[in-house]
Amino acid sequence: MKKTGFGLIGYGAWGRHHARVIAECSKAELVAIAVRSAANQDEARRTHPNARVVADYRELLGLPEIEVVDVVLPSDLHFTVSTEVLQADKHLLLEKPMALSIDHCEQLIELAKRKNRLLAIGHELRLSSLWGKVKEMIDTGSIGDPLYAFIELWRNPYRTGGEGWRYDINRVGNWILEEPIHFFDLARWYFSGVGAPQSIYARANARRADHPELQDNFSAIVNFPRGAYAIISQTLGGFEHHQVAKVTGTHGALWATWSGAMDRTFHPTFALKYFDGQQIIDVPLSKVTGEVYELADEIAMVADAVAGKGAVAASGEDGLWSVRMCLKAQESVQRGVAIHF
Repeated sequence: MKKTGFGLIGYGAWGRHHARVIAECSKAELVAIAVRSAANQDEARRTHPNARVVADYRELLGLPEIEVVDVVLPSDLHFTVSTEVLQADKHLLLEKPMALSIDHCEQLIELAKRKNRLLAIGHELRLSSLWGKVKEMIDTGSIGDPLYAFIELWRNPYRTGGEGWRYDINRVGNWILEEPIHFFDLARWYFSGVGAPQSIYARANARRADHPELQDNFSAIVNFPRGAYAIISQTLGGFEHHQVAKVTGTHGALWATWSGAMDRTFHPTFALKYFDGQQIIDVPLSKVTGEVYELADEIAMVADAVAGKGAVAASGEDGLWSVRMCLKAQESVQRGVAIHF
């Protein structure tokens, strides 16, 4: 079976995981890695001796054996690099957030359509056996019509990122785009049968008086049609990495939990409970869940999609909606009022 050739741009902490799962995927071949740092280049060569390692990502884009380029870079670089990837007629797997503005997201979607290239956004939670099972049970009517969702993350502070980019608000855009974006995506996905988000009200605060733009605590309420709503909440003032999603409907409820000493653990604890109105049922899950596992599924999914064997879990339009919700949430934080879509 022919393997799909992948090029990887970015070899930081998360980029290393991308390289690992591409190399391990039976449907993919890690052809080349582009990374600026000389030290990271040396590590990439040691860890992936069969891959070509280059300093300039434009050299990678010129390799004909590469069909898909996986972009794992600081957020402020997403638009420029992704534009060049698509202009080079490569399919694109792009980490979240898709870009830092609506206009840039729309330009990438239009360019991918014009070039007839695949555009997949890294909302890997959609591939989870846990968070995906919640979606499946909502869609099959297990809780009736969904009315309410509470999605929360309790964790330790973010890693600074290479050269401290994640703590530079001009590079990260805003911290809502950094991780709550995943939970906005889940909420919209869970309520997709109800309709598109209508309005949002958000609050946030910071522990550091000298950096009020770096919001450690964040909460938002997103209103959907027919009175349905979702609460999304996160704190960076906690410890470890603990996520919960609770969804109630007209005749049932779901409670999903995931915990790890860190977000990228290979040994998490997780569970899903279902209440049918009469009894509480432990729902069996098909496999271990966690972003290191979903990342492997994401790479296989993209390889299949390139081969015409299915669609991607999160499209450019999904990525656009996620960015839109985060930007509206930030506007609400700043203005102190509900913002309509």
